[in-house]
Amino acid sequence: MTFARMTIARAAFARAAFARPVAALAALVAAAFAVAPPALANGEDPLEPYLWKARPVVIFADAAADPRLVRQLDELARAKAEMEERDVVVIVDAEPPARRAEASALRARFRPHGFNVLVLGKDGEVKLRRPNVITAAQLSRLIDRMPMRQQELGRR
Repeated sequence: MTFARMTIARAAFARAAFARPVAALAALVAAAFAVAPPALANGEDPLEPYLWKARPVVIFADAAADPRLVRQLDELARAKAEMEERDVVVIVDAEPPARRAEASALRARFRPHGFNVLVLGKDGEVKLRRPNVITAAQLSRLIDRMPMRQQELGRR
């Protein structure tokens, strides 16, 4: 599975991104590496298109300029080939709502507080939830221990 390009094209974000170098870096890394969840009707699961096809890594941050978000995206981007080999799809939600009722479907489902990284298996279950950056090596080891990944490799 290849990585689709995510467009972070909100006017307010664009103005802020160019005003601060860290935000601009986050936008560039995210645009090159992450995918946005598809637009779905109310009540639909935004992760359903990835079920049994990919291993979503969902990254939540309170702002695109969050240094942990920038570090996490950079860490994963440096290991892009390994992540593609493991069918990893990165989804970034860096726009917390003003009110809980306005939360994205992903935020409503996982209820993150600040920065959070979630690794989901192809079965859609959460395999890891961390409030800090995880390395590409840690992610690769976690995925390689999953039974479905072992079947993919013919280890069983």
